[in-house]
Amino acid sequence: MAKYAIHDFKGVIPALVTPFDLDGSLNEGLLRGITASLVARGVDGLYLTGSTGEGFMMSPEERMRAVETVCTEVAGRIPVMVHVSAISTYQTVALARQAEAAGADAISSVPPIYWPFTPDQVANYYADVTASTSLPMVVYKIALAGEIGFELLARLAAMPGIEGVKYTAPTHFEIGRIKAEIGPDFRVFSGADEMAMSGLAFGADGLIGSFYNIIPELYADIVAAMAEGRIADAKALQDKANAIIFFTLKQYPMSAVKRIMAWQGADAGYCRKPFDNYETPEAEAALKDAYRAFRDAHGLAETGFLPDL
Repeated sequence: MAKYAIHDFKGVIPALVTPFDLDGSLNEGLLRGITASLVARGVDGLYLTGSTGEGFMMSPEERMRAVETVCTEVAGRIPVMVHVSAISTYQTVALARQAEAAGADAISSVPPIYWPFTPDQVANYYADVTASTSLPMVVYKIALAGEIGFELLARLAAMPGIEGVKYTAPTHFEIGRIKAEIGPDFRVFSGADEMAMSGLAFGADGLIGSFYNIIPELYADIVAAMAEGRIADAKALQDKANAIIFFTLKQYPMSAVKRIMAWQGADAGYCRKPFDNYETPEAEAALKDAYRAFRDAHGLAETGFLPDL
């Protein structure tokens, strides 16, 4: 039985990366290490095997090994949500049941992908997957996986067990509409790292995103500033976070995040191809030089971003 309810998911929730070796093998030892590191840094929860976690690049068996590894390491200290989407309802149900057995507290899924499924088919997918476990379902809205409009989201929200949405889109005015028309108890998690302040302003209950793997403290400060009405402080913090985000997006972003985690003391390995990696000492040294110059140019060392690099 899950330890945490959906309302226990709040604050800063990293979409956890998944460490691989350069040959593509899942590295469970590194996965334990980054999990322990983020828990020690005070994150409020974890989101597993999603886009940042390269879940669609993993076999079902690997995904469940990853979930079991993280849940064992977390040991109930913070809530865990698992992205379980696969190409078919059959596979997704299996992943959802395995996530529940591993100790997850909630499941999440993008809509079924590849084929142009009808709204009825999408609704049936969510109904079947949600009914397969006792865990709350959080719909994952992201354009990469197909659009979920407001009307379809409202339809899904009326189904038993569907209790929230991971809202990865820039249309944050709709977060307010969700809270007003679907209801204040329907949880909304802002998934746009560069717009965390905006998401919170429109009523998001928490943040789920990639860059919380490397700067969770900065985002915790944004959450606190918004909760206390210190809008100018939140804006200044968001500007610093965005500088880091947009610089990283000019690199090999997924690989750069993992290298930064390693520099922070928790090696996160490499990405699976076709993502690029910084595979040689020379390539990583050049990346370090670039981040060192960037950090100094933007005065970010005092924020705790790579002060010892």
